[in-house]
Amino acid sequence: MTRPVGARPFSTNGYRVRPQKMADMVAGRIRQMIARGEITDGEWLPTEPELMEQFGVSRPTLREAFRLLESDSLVTIRRGPPGGARVTVPGPEAAAAQFGMLLTLTGTTLKDVYDARAVIEPAAARQAAERASAADRKQLAAAVDQLRDSIDSPLAFGRLTTVFYQTVVELSGNKTLTAVVGMLTEIINRHIERAYTETTRSPEEIVADHRRALRAYEKLVELINARDGDGAEKLWARHMHAVGQYLLPGADTRVVDLLY
Repeated sequence: MTRPVGARPFSTNGYRVRPQKMADMVAGRIRQMIARGEITDGEWLPTEPELMEQFGVSRPTLREAFRLLESDSLVTIRRGPPGGARVTVPGPEAAAAQFGMLLTLTGTTLKDVYDARAVIEPAAARQAAERASAADRKQLAAAVDQLRDSIDSPLAFGRLTTVFYQTVVELSGNKTLTAVVGMLTEIINRHIERAYTETTRSPEEIVADHRRALRAYEKLVELINARDGDGAEKLWARHMHAVGQYLLPGADTRVVDLLY
C-alpha cells in the first residue's frame, strides 16, 4: 500500500523514514528533464500557472522547487512580473567551490593537485592528437597566438597558459577529464598569481621561461596537427615535469592556503 505524501513518518529497521516533500519531488522531476535534454540550456520553463497545473501544486511549493533548482545552478529566476525560471546548464565552475572545499578539508597539497594533472593531461594530449578535428586544431593554434602576443606580460601569460591547458583537455573529447580539470582551474589560477607575485626572478628570466614554455606549446600543436598521439603524450609529460620543478618550490603548500 502506497503511503500518501504528507503522511506521518514510519520506521524501518529502527530508522525513521520521512516522505519526500512535494517541492523536492517537483524539483527532482524538472532536474530529470534538464538532465535528459527535454529542456535545453537557455530555455524558459513554462509559466507558473502552467507548472502548478501540471504538477498539481501551489505557488509557494513551486517557488520552493525553483529555489532548490537555483541553488543547484540549474535555473536562473526572473523575479517580478512576468517572472519565471530559465534553464542554465552549469559548467565545471558550478561544482568548483564544493570541490575546492573538499580538497581543503582533506588537507590536499598543491603538489598532490599537480601530480594528478601530470597524470591526466599528457593522456589528454594523446587523445587530442588522435581525435581533434580541423576546427579543434585551429582553436588550439589561436590559443598559442594569444600566448605569443602576451609573452612580455607575466600574469596575462600565466592565465592564458591555463586556458591553453584546458583547451588541450577539452580537445581530448573526454568529458570527465574536462570536468575534473575545469574544477581545478581556480586553484591553478590562484597558484599562478601567487607564483608571479612572490617570484624573485628578474623580468628577463620570466620572459625566458615564457619562451621555453611557448616552444613546448608550439611543438605540441605540431604533434597534434600530425596526429602523433604518442609524441604528444611524451612531450606533454616531459613539459609538465619540467614546469613542476620551478612552479612547485613549496611542495607542502596546501590548497586551503590558496583558496582561503
